[in-house]
Amino acid sequence: MPKAYSRDLREKAIAAIDRGVPKHEVITMFNISRDSLDRWLKRRADTGDFEAIQGYQRGHSHRIVDWERFRAFVKQHGDKTQEELAELWHDSVSSRTISRALARIGFTRKKRPTAIVNAMK
Repeated sequence: MPKAYSRDLREKAIAAIDRGVPKHEVITMFNISRDSLDRWLKRRADTGDFEAIQGYQRGHSHRIVDWERFRAFVKQHGDKTQEELAELWHDSVSSRTISRALARIGFTRKKRPTAIVNAMK
């Protein structure tokens, strides 16, 4: 996710608008989009401040939070596929969530050792 513009840049751009500088010059001068400038002006008109909105960037909610329980679950059902593990887990999770969780606990299903002798030599 892109980072919000700094408060200093927002102040300068809005101060330029307040001084009467046209919007097209302000967006060129500060290298910002017209949409960003319009949102800042609308936010200032609505709330009195043009600060970036905080708290909505939460990321995805983690479905698996008890890692010891998950490790025990995987140890018990280690022969199952990721889809089957997703169905057996007590919460509703996808096979992709199971995949990320398995990677997080370091569980691998490699069938052969990583050091393979080249048979072509």
